[in-house]
Amino acid sequence: MRKLETKTIVVASHNAGKIAEIADLIGPFGFSAKSAAELQFDVPDETGTTFEENAKIKALASATASGLPALSDDSGLVVDALDGAPGVYTADWAELPDGSRDFAMAMQKVETALADKGADKPDQRTARFVSVLCLAWPDGHTELFRGEVEGHVAWPPRGSSGFGYDPVFQPEGYDTTFGEMSAEQKHGWKPGDAQALSHRARAFKLFVETCLDA
Repeated sequence: MRKLETKTIVVASHNAGKIAEIADLIGPFGFSAKSAAELQFDVPDETGTTFEENAKIKALASATASGLPALSDDSGLVVDALDGAPGVYTADWAELPDGSRDFAMAMQKVETALADKGADKPDQRTARFVSVLCLAWPDGHTELFRGEVEGHVAWPPRGSSGFGYDPVFQPEGYDTTFGEMSAEQKHGWKPGDAQALSHRARAFKLFVETCLDA
C-alpha cells in the first residue's frame, strides 16, 4: 500500500453534494483540495460495470490532468428486490434529456419498480449504499477502498439533508433516513472513533488507515 505524502489533492468529482461530503471528511486532516469541477476538467465517460472500475476512471482522469494525487468516489444504491439495480447506474436513473439530474424522479422510479414487485414491507425492500473511493497518483498507481451500509428503501422520502437518494434510505438500526440526519450523524465517524455509519465514511476510514499516518 502506498502512503499519501502530500496534503494537496484533487477531489475527482463534478457532483456538488459528493464534493461537499468528501470535503467534510478530509477537512480534519488539513488537506488543500480543489475539485475537478472547480478545475474545469472534462467529465470522463464512466464505462465500467463495477463501482471499482468507475472510481478508477474518475481518479486517474483527474490525477493525469492535474499532476496531483486525486481522490474519487463511485457510489450507488443496490436494491435486492431489483436484482441490484440501480447499482452502478444510480446517477443515470436521475438523468434528464438536458443532462441535468432529478433525484426526486429517480427515487420515484425505485419506488415504482418495488411496487411492481409487490415489495411493500421493509424486509422486502432491503438495500445497501455502496461507496468505493479510489486514490490515484499521476504515475497510474491506485488504491481502492470499499464501504457499505445495510438498510432498506423507505417511502415516502423523508428529510432534506444530504443528496441523491438519501431521503429514501433508512440504515439498519435507525428510525430516520439519511435525508433526516445531519452530516455528523450520517458520517458517524471522525479521527479516533471506532465506528462509521455511512458507506462513504466507512470507505474513507479505510483510506485513512491505509494511506495516512493518522
